[in-house]
Amino acid sequence: QVQLVESGGGLVQAGGSLRLSCAASGRTSSTYTMGWFRQAPGKERELIARITSISVTTTYYLESVKGRFTISRDNAKNTVYLTMNNLKPEDTAVYYCAVGTRFPMMRLGDYDYWGRGTQVTVTS
Repeated sequence: QVQLVESGGGLVQAGGSLRLSCAASGRTSSTYTMGWFRQAPGKERELIARITSISVTTTYYLESVKGRFTISRDNAKNTVYLTMNNLKPEDTAVYYCAVGTRFPMMRLGDYDYWGRGTQVTVTS
């Protein structure tokens, strides 16, 4: 019902910045909560940020990215962004965007639609 395509990944030096985009198509809704996840090789996928509908907007950030990452959305373009500043080698992972459909929107099982992912590599 919903298709998501991530873009903006790449290779960045530590301390650099990058902005990821997630374009949604299909039966999209501005009421959906959108989340960004990441998964490094051999590690579990983890929620790093999420944002609710712009009508009542709240955000969540993983503690390790607070103050460095910012999630935002543009409903007119059906796009969600993740702006990443002061990147660290530990941020290296495949980043995924996803659509949340169930409360509390904090678990993998709360998200039903996923993008294919975009690689972010941060060098020392």
